[in-house]
Amino acid sequence: MDFNLSEEEKLLKDSIHEFLQKKLRPIMRTIDQEERIPREFVREAGKIGIWGAVFSKDVGGLQLSMTSAVIIAEELGWADFSLATGVMYVLEEGWGYVLDRLGNRELRQEVLPKVVEGDYFLGVASTEPTGGSDVASIRTQAIKKDGNYVIRGQKIYISGALEAKEWGGGHLVLAKTNPQERHKGISIIYVPTTDERVRVTKINNMGRMGISTAIVNYEDVSVPQKNLVGEENKGFYHAMEGFNHARVLVAGICLGAAKAILDQGIEYIKNREVFGQKLKDFQAIAFEAAELYTRLEMARLLTYKAAWALDKGVKDAHVIVAMAKLSAPQVALDIAKSVMMWMGGYGYSKDALIEAGFRGIVSYLVGAEGAMNIMKLIISRGILA
Repeated sequence: MDFNLSEEEKLLKDSIHEFLQKKLRPIMRTIDQEERIPREFVREAGKIGIWGAVFSKDVGGLQLSMTSAVIIAEELGWADFSLATGVMYVLEEGWGYVLDRLGNRELRQEVLPKVVEGDYFLGVASTEPTGGSDVASIRTQAIKKDGNYVIRGQKIYISGALEAKEWGGGHLVLAKTNPQERHKGISIIYVPTTDERVRVTKINNMGRMGISTAIVNYEDVSVPQKNLVGEENKGFYHAMEGFNHARVLVAGICLGAAKAILDQGIEYIKNREVFGQKLKDFQAIAFEAAELYTRLEMARLLTYKAAWALDKGVKDAHVIVAMAKLSAPQVALDIAKSVMMWMGGYGYSKDALIEAGFRGIVSYLVGAEGAMNIMKLIISRGILA
């Protein structure tokens, strides 16, 4: 068993780190304060393949493994631990993967090259006011009419809706094509957010300020049947595959954010003196640092195992993915909380930027890509079946 990265993976990690250290870390505060990810950065990142790392080469992607995608995720989380850029990456890669694998050639060529270049935003629209984690209970409908699908319904807490409306692009919308069925009546349909019958209303979140969250109303939006992704009425199963890939990327993003914050905290306690001693020499703080560092390494090993399981097609990969999604955000939040307390008043201020990470990480515990209790449900079913 070899825990080392391959030479190609090391080169990828180093080159991405260098790019993000230069282009993203310096603008993290701006992203959080101005509540936007600069288009210039998005397009520059597109030039080196960040947004299409796992996509097929015929649409401009790099066709990398999920393990490599997690390497990029971890570096993005490190560079922008407010998580805004990381959220965008999770959506582009996790759901772009679904479109790349299951979309027809015409739709793939229409959308994915522009996603790769950073010109389009691509996301998923599944959550509804009456059903968050319960995907099977969605009420949005897609009715066939004159060779098109007519989409009618409302989605809520949808990431990147304003970006898709402004930049171009859209969302993979989960809709009922057979309303009499629950999960067996759902399809995934790509819907351009730029359509005038797509109404977007911003929701003000506490964190990850650089990317929008919105209510999206689909008011009889007509799209061609070629926009169907995968098989009709198999959308639930396709979505579960998308969630698996998105969740392991979430774990990678949280690992990177946690490392960036813990590194700052360790540097602080090594240098800060109180009562004639360095903070690191107080056993209570030193032991807490040791425990957090160990938990972070445990979460990292689990996350990379989950990525490996997806790459290898392991039967129970979804269970390992759920374990990674359960672990990484929780240890990241605990690290942010502890580092803020080590730093005292400075840690609570916006100058330290730790609070931006704290606010962003919380989103991955309360529900984004699956709440903690949903991860526990997946794991428990896996081990008790």
